[in-house]
Amino acid sequence: MLRWTITFIIIAIIAAVLGFGGIAGAASGIAKILFFVFIVLFIFSLIRGGLKK
Repeated sequence: MLRWTITFIIIAIIAAVLGFGGIAGAASGIAKILFFVFIVLFIFSLIRGGLKK
């Protein structure tokens, strides 16, 4: 999931450089959402792994 976040950030940067503001904004919004979902799932897996021992 982190790979998708990085992909959308790169798309947003390229779109911003080329002048496509709408696409850049949408891609950065998707990247933010994916990043927060990744963080939540990562913390959940850490807690679950810690309880398993």
